[in-house]
Amino acid sequence: MTPRAPPQAPPSFTHTPQSLLSETRDLIAKSRALEDEIAAKYTPENATFENVLKVFADDESDMALKTHIIGFYQYVSPNQELRDASSTAEKELEDFAIESSMREDIFKLVKAIHENPAFKDLDPESARLLQKSYKGYIRSGLDLPPEPQRARFKEIKKRLSTLAIDFSKRLNEEKGGIWFTPEELAGVPDDVLAGLKKGEPGSENEGKLFLTYKYPDLFPTMKYAISAETRKRVFLGNENKCNENAPLFKEAIVLRDEKARLLGFKSHAAFVLDEKMAKTPETVKSFLDDLREKLTPGGEKERQVLVELKKKERAQRGEAFDGKYYLWDHRYYDRLLLEESYSLDAQKIAEYFPLQSTIDGMLTIFERLFGLEFIMVTDPTELEGVRWHEDAKLYQVWNDKPEDGFVGWLYLDLHPREGKYGHAANFNLQPGFTQKDGKRHYPATALVCNFSKPTKDKPSLLKHDEVVTLFHELGHGIHDLVSVTHYSRFHGTSVVGDFVEAPSQMLENWCWTSSELTSLSSHYASGEKIPEELVNTIIRTKHVNDALFNLRQLHFAIFDMRVHDVDSSEEVKSLDPASLYNRLRTEISGLDSPEQDQNFGNGQATFGHLMGGYDSGYYGYLWSQVFSMDMFYTRFKKAPMNGEEGRRYRKVVLERGGSREEMDVLKEFLGREPNSKAFLEELGLLVGEGVKA
Repeated sequence: MTPRAPPQAPPSFTHTPQSLLSETRDLIAKSRALEDEIAAKYTPENATFENVLKVFADDESDMALKTHIIGFYQYVSPNQELRDASSTAEKELEDFAIESSMREDIFKLVKAIHENPAFKDLDPESARLLQKSYKGYIRSGLDLPPEPQRARFKEIKKRLSTLAIDFSKRLNEEKGGIWFTPEELAGVPDDVLAGLKKGEPGSENEGKLFLTYKYPDLFPTMKYAISAETRKRVFLGNENKCNENAPLFKEAIVLRDEKARLLGFKSHAAFVLDEKMAKTPETVKSFLDDLREKLTPGGEKERQVLVELKKKERAQRGEAFDGKYYLWDHRYYDRLLLEESYSLDAQKIAEYFPLQSTIDGMLTIFERLFGLEFIMVTDPTELEGVRWHEDAKLYQVWNDKPEDGFVGWLYLDLHPREGKYGHAANFNLQPGFTQKDGKRHYPATALVCNFSKPTKDKPSLLKHDEVVTLFHELGHGIHDLVSVTHYSRFHGTSVVGDFVEAPSQMLENWCWTSSELTSLSSHYASGEKIPEELVNTIIRTKHVNDALFNLRQLHFAIFDMRVHDVDSSEEVKSLDPASLYNRLRTEISGLDSPEQDQNFGNGQATFGHLMGGYDSGYYGYLWSQVFSMDMFYTRFKKAPMNGEEGRRYRKVVLERGGSREEMDVLKEFLGREPNSKAFLEELGLLVGEGVKA
């Protein structure tokens, strides 16, 4: 095949700290000047969609081409000064966004357009832009009296922006860990131990190994360390790794509550949910309580099996058993149960999923399902200046039919390093949209994960749960790439928060399908496909301890609602988030905590979701599973690789981005109203009335 030349170059990553800040300030000055010009040039009488909103939409798109990258550096750059500059720039951009959202002169123009009958016949996406823009100004306090409420509202928004950025930065920059002797880490896989920093000869840590709280160190230790004391120390260390974030979290929930009440909402949750599919806190609470009631009996049964396993294992080791099943026990005994009762050896399975060949297999699935083609860029000259780190891989993404052309750029940055974002996420680098000249700007997107690095003996090998994580995040990336919207505001994953996870969650099902698991596999040494009996074991264990897993998710979601849906401002001020977080975890998950007073840690200070846009929204992970399972069971379960359905899913769901009401998109794809039957069937729960979603 003749190589195709992309019609658009990949993004550039050549910033210095100085140039990044200079570019940020130039963008702000240019956009502010445009707002001043529009405000001076037009009045409510002659303002139109074309001369006001379309102009601002074009400016928003042009800015996004640079601002997304400016803010991205803080999560991935190996340069501390550049990460710091990125955080500073994001604060300045957020402050400007708040300033823009509260300009009364612009609001008067938008309000006039919104109320003018002449603009009722806009095309659907433009009409949605008008409606969202108008409501955005209302939600930014433009209906409040200028003094003192509106001024206070603006002050709160700016402070919340700073809190969120500082909270995230502290988590990303966290460098904590614990020195252990090799004996204390008995049971932890050798390839994990080989990657740990070793104590300097002659120092107090000579002969010891430094275990960080990064995922590739943390999770294997919690799963495999035989010593309960080691697991306890790691658990408590991780819970307290960022305690300086605790006052930031408390300040944020108090300010969010005050901001919502200024606008006339009874709580922050009521404010946030007003724009979500769920609409009200009462709906969310009913959903979560209903699910908790259905899951708790199963969780108790699962816990009892694990308690018996712990009792037996402690006896075999000649150790006393106090009848408790602690928070640091679960990953260890969950793994032991899978090995002993189901013969599932996660380390053995990982040998069949080396990172690069697994990525290749996933991309092949997406090619067949959605009509795409991925081409890795390997020429060093082509990669110069278009990556932030040598670990980042770059792919051209095309439609499989040459006449359908280019799709966009995909980056993969998959190994941990100092200062890098510590979880797994998809970041939009540049949105797709229609430019002022009518031509399309193509998107660029990045997957940022933290899988173990290759060693001198082995490539990076993925546990099955890591395969699921990679597939999930790639799902977000595909959503970002194939979306085709007119305005950048609605591009890709710019959908309501309680739907955004559904497309990726649906794609996770391919990781539990025999034929797809086999196609993804390739033994790192022999290249052989994974044996059928291992695949069957993986699939057979899909729902082992599922109730406990979902109760853990419920803990996060219920805590989120408890701190964001309070009856009064006095109540939120008196909340003790750490104690509430720890108490709810014990009550909901059924796992024992180390202390009765529940002040052993600050897990909420490491809960990046609630300071990164998921506040009053964590329920969405469970809520959207109702939709993801409904879509999978209805359209894909019988034939997961049905390319016709895959292309229809791409066109109806993914391409629309946020340009249509999400419920309308769901109904069109399903051919009916969505329901919870598939979700409950998947969890093995009795189908009666279903979960109230």
